[in-house]
Amino acid sequence: MTPATANVGRISGNWLAKAEAWLDARGKGAWIALTIVALVVAWPVGLAILAYALWSRRIVGSFRGKQARRMTPTRFRSSGNTAFDAYKADMLRRLEDEQEAFESFLERLREAKDKAEFDQFMQDREKRAASGDAARPSDA
Repeated sequence: MTPATANVGRISGNWLAKAEAWLDARGKGAWIALTIVALVVAWPVGLAILAYALWSRRIVGSFRGKQARRMTPTRFRSSGNTAFDAYKADMLRRLEDEQEAFESFLERLREAKDKAEFDQFMQDREKRAASGDAARPSDA
């Protein structure tokens, strides 16, 4: 690479970095507006900008903060009303007990179904073996 081509790469990279910083300073709306305008003017360029914005999370942003807030268990937060908190704790305990009982029921149901299918398979196998032995001539 010659010094002239290196300088061109540095200038174009600098220009792109400045444009990216300018868009970042204006937020997601600027990225969305640029993407829409680019899609209307030249759709391949618009698709490239959209792909870059999604890949670098410029438009979507990070979900960690939102998920962390959404995933915090609300059952441990107090509402300020002790009677309601006691009712809520009791109801959650009963629901968890019902869920465990239902899951154990489903497990027993699956086991019974598996056993019935296996027993049917063994019966069919015995029938085939018995019919196969009767069809074969004896060596005696």
